[in-house]
Amino acid sequence: MKPSAPPLRPAFFFDRDDTLVRDAGYMSRPEQIELLPGAAEALAAARAAGWRLYLVTNQSGIGRGYYAMEDAEACNRRLEALLGVVFDGICIAPERPDEPSRYRKPSPAYVLERVAEDGLDPARCIVVGDKVSDLECGLAAGVRAALVARGSTGEPRPDAAAFAAARGVPVFPSAAAAVAAALAEKIRGAGE
Repeated sequence: MKPSAPPLRPAFFFDRDDTLVRDAGYMSRPEQIELLPGAAEALAAARAAGWRLYLVTNQSGIGRGYYAMEDAEACNRRLEALLGVVFDGICIAPERPDEPSRYRKPSPAYVLERVAEDGLDPARCIVVGDKVSDLECGLAAGVRAALVARGSTGEPRPDAAAFAAARGVPVFPSAAAAVAAALAEKIRGAGE
């Protein structure tokens, strides 16, 4: 008799700017990274509950020549230090919006790769972000999506709120609230 495969795991795929940290615009220095309220506690709770944690961030400032990949990586290390967690994977898409890109959201490529390679349960994966491209990424990957209010304004982006309403994507005041709802099994997938 063959041993059974390990159970598939749940995962969060977080956008960075205005989702986990306050967006100061083209952030290139670690000291610019400022956590949004509740982010550290929420990610710690998710990790303790067995969820994998990924960061998926479009950083067109690299492609525009404003800063280097090393600067974005330094900011992400600072983010991990402030959160007190290490992400299971980080995807930085450095291209400008007008450039071809494999991973720039709304592309679902990174999420699909992680689901396939890391033993994730698509029904229990959630892309959390503040933009339409975050939601499109999750839905295109066949996982759930959650819209959060922008950390810099406290309000959802109007275009993202309309997109979410039209597709039944839940809206939360923060990433912390989205995580709490998922852990309480209050975020459902499409068609549930």
